[in-house]
Amino acid sequence: MRALLTGGNGMLGRSIAEQWRLARPDDELVVVTRAEADLRDPEATRAVFAEARPDVVIHAAAKVGGIVAKLEHPTTYLLDNLLLDASVLSTARELGIRDVLYIASAAVYPEHYRQPFLEQDVLAAPLEPANEGYALAKIAGLKLCEYISREYGYNYRVAVPSNLYGPNDDYSLSHGHLIAAALAKVHAAQQSGADSVDIWGDGTARREFTYVVDLAEWIVAQAGNLAEWPALLNLGQGRDHSITEYYEAAAATVGFAGTFDYDTSKPAGMHERILDSSAARALGWNPQTSILDGMAEAYRQFDDTAVSRKASQS
Repeated sequence: MRALLTGGNGMLGRSIAEQWRLARPDDELVVVTRAEADLRDPEATRAVFAEARPDVVIHAAAKVGGIVAKLEHPTTYLLDNLLLDASVLSTARELGIRDVLYIASAAVYPEHYRQPFLEQDVLAAPLEPANEGYALAKIAGLKLCEYISREYGYNYRVAVPSNLYGPNDDYSLSHGHLIAAALAKVHAAQQSGADSVDIWGDGTARREFTYVVDLAEWIVAQAGNLAEWPALLNLGQGRDHSITEYYEAAAATVGFAGTFDYDTSKPAGMHERILDSSAARALGWNPQTSILDGMAEAYRQFDDTAVSRKASQS
């Protein structure tokens, strides 16, 4: 099998590339990063795809970020993702590539609706305002996969993972997601001797996080089985935690004994988001990494990176 992976420098993309080389050493994997091609450009995309001649495309590239970035730059998150997905998916269709796995996001589900979310809940109610631009682009992408599959008989399938965390996460406070930001903030407080850490909101909002390596391993194993998938497939760990609980886990991981200060003037996003992953579990999805084990591995890498950065600056 010859595969092409977009988003090769992202957290999920890096994990998929690592797991692919471990599990499928005889298969050819072409990894595309932003430095090698601007996939928003259809001509650049076509050149990369035509040279690679893949049997399957795993489209993990996306413009992603935390709540702060999405609130400040909704135009960028909508336009960049629309251009990127239209370019990649239309190029794959034009070149006759029959198998594509499109990585969407749980942001495609409504803000106020039943929990846990089922795959048919897309477009059932209004979206979360903080994520709206990004979510609209991802909905357009998943619908394009659905239409191409129906019209051309191709296997363009959509994975909807929960929030992800783990190795190669973005720990910047402006772009990082909850667990990465919690580890970074608690680490900074521990290093500076601060007595407390600020948390946006009241800490009661709940989120589901899946360890990225668990997801990458399963995607690699499923790369040749997309025809067996439904059009859309939720992929979550199966359990959610409150924001306070994630910060408590981060504190335990780092060894921080201080307190938390809640800033209720700041947005915390929708109150709860958890996926019903029953359809994926029927296909063998069974993530095993606990939040404490996964956070410990993520922090080990973050701490090593921080030490290396400090050494290079001295």
